[in-house]
Amino acid sequence: MESQSQRIANMSFASVYPHYVTKVEKKGRTKEELHQVIEWLTGYDEKKLLKLMDDKTTFETFFKKAKLNSNAHLITGVICGYRIEEIEDPLMKQVRYLDKLVDELAKGKKMEKILRSA
Repeated sequence: MESQSQRIANMSFASVYPHYVTKVEKKGRTKEELHQVIEWLTGYDEKKLLKLMDDKTTFETFFKKAKLNSNAHLITGVICGYRIEEIEDPLMKQVRYLDKLVDELAKGKKMEKILRSA
């Protein structure tokens, strides 16, 4: 049986993306804001993001090709029952970074706080 991290590594980003959109839009945020958050974390602009989704890129490849923001380590706290700063698997940590940013966006946090610019 494959581990949770292996299962997530093999999932396509495109299969999860609609859930991110739904989550933020349900809370009155926009897809543009979601893309801003994703670009801050990964360096992917909207065009690149759409290409990665068209290619059914896995989370493993998605984060391998990403240029992770140098302030990503400032993303801390608990998401999905895991304390981010205690996650040892690099890919799982990066996936949880993204989950946390989407969660903060959906919860109405100010963009400058989400993007760790303060």
